[in-house]
Amino acid sequence: MNKLLATLIAGVFATSAYAQTTVTPANTEAVVKAEAKAEADVAKAEAKEAKAAAKADEKATKAVADAQEKKAKAHAKAVKAHADAAEKVTKADPEDRAKAVAKAEEKVSEANLKAEKTMIKADEKSLKKQVDAAADRATAAAKTEQVRAEAAADVHKAAAKH
Repeated sequence: MNKLLATLIAGVFATSAYAQTTVTPANTEAVVKAEAKAEADVAKAEAKEAKAAAKADEKATKAVADAQEKKAKAHAKAVKAHADAAEKVTKADPEDRAKAVAKAEEKVSEANLKAEKTMIKADEKSLKKQVDAAADRATAAAKTEQVRAEAAADVHKAAAKH
């Protein structure tokens, strides 16, 4: 039992002594060059990502502005149709007023439907462009991550050679 205990204690001391020794990585010229190249590649990839993100944001913002403009025009056309219909009703003879009101209501409903369809299409187009912009941003981020991983692998490869 004493021998077993002595062996265990000696093993603990040996393990702790081994764990305290540090292995320094070889900072050779090749490793330093690989790290510098890796940093340059990552910086270049990050710049490309930022440029792609800015372009995507601009694209999305323009799409939203275009949609708002189309919706405003459609609304203005609907308002004009409402005004025209109301004017025709007021100009109609008293005996033809019921017929004029019916026609006016029909024109107003058609104008409203047309305006709604235009607004829906404008929103749909805007949303598609926003999704495309988000996909462009995500793709740029993924490419940057790929460059980072490749750079880290190159540094490790250079360290492993020396």
